[in-house]
This record gives sequence, structure tokens and C-alpha cells, in this order.
Amino acid sequence: STTMWNTETLQAINQADDLKIAPYRANGKPGTPTWIWEVAVDGRLFVRAYSGTHSSWYQAAIAQQSGEIHAIGQILKVRFAPVHDAALNEKIDAAYHEKYASSRYMTHMIGNAARAATVEILPQ
Repeated sequence: STTMWNTETLQAINQADDLKIAPYRANGKPGTPTWIWEVAVDGRLFVRAYSGTHSSWYQAAIAQQSGEIHAIGQILKVRFAPVHDAALNEKIDAAYHEKYASSRYMTHMIGNAARAATVEILPQ
């Protein structure tokens, strides 16, 4: 059974848009918090690596599958899961498109490189 985000918490994270991701390193210590765009889709929280699957935080998230996020003035322990579902990724594309429409980086975030590095953040 997948643990779901509390609706209010997810809404607050999505509105604040100040999420930093810190996957654990191999030694079990959190990595350096990295500021990152997030989107909420169907009550779930997703992020993408701007530089694709070579991104150091992405590699750590996939390897360790756990870590922390810094958001809404809190440090939350989380799990990470890669997203490879095409239909879900289309919904995530649409969410990025809507949320970050005014940014010149938006088209990059729905491109193939970033899409290949899509991660779901789950509460621990």
C-alpha cells in the first residue's frame, strides 16, 4: 500500500514551490539540498532532474530510494521512486506546462531528457 500525502501538506508544498531535494548518500547522510521544481498530479508529488538522468541528485535518489525534502519550513523524510509510466508522464508534462508556463525553462522540463529523470516523492 502506497502512503499518500496529506492533501493539505501536498497543497502547501505545491503552492510554496520552494522544494529542495536531499537524497541520502551511500553513507546514509543526506546530500546537499538542491532546489527543484515540483508538480502535484492526482494527489501525488513529482520532480524531474533538469539535467536528466546524469543529475547527481537523481542518481542518488534512484540508488538510495530515500532521503529528505526541505519544504514549507520543514524537513520531511521521504522515499523516491522512478516514474516510467507514459500516461502518467503525460499528466506530469501537462502539470509542468501549466505551473511554469511563464518560464523559459519549461519546455526543457517536458523534454525527453528531463522526462526520463522523473521521480515520485512519497512520504516516509
